[in-house]
Amino acid sequence: MESIAKLNAVHISAQKARLVADQIRGKHINEAIEILSFSRKKAAAIILKVLNSAISNAENNNGADIDELYVEEIQVGEGITMKRFAARAKGRGTRILKRTSNIFIRVKEH
Repeated sequence: MESIAKLNAVHISAQKARLVADQIRGKHINEAIEILSFSRKKAAAIILKVLNSAISNAENNNGADIDELYVEEIQVGEGITMKRFAARAKGRGTRILKRTSNIFIRVKEH
């Protein structure tokens, strides 16, 4: 059995979230939760919530055994980019790009 969970338009750049996602790809669920809970990065807390959602989906919807689950696939893609304006000297302005990302996690039983 496999189960998925996704989170769209979370306010963190995809590049920063991929650093954390690469650490748990292919790992057993207990090991992945341990890595994420001790990480000091902002993306770790966000990915941990999505992972817990995928685990709950597997348990409640598919009747999977939690002890047999592992992270089969995790993807972090770019979401929408909000464009903002910052004032500069001499009446000029520059763009500020506020990036978002979409997180997708698939867990599967061994």
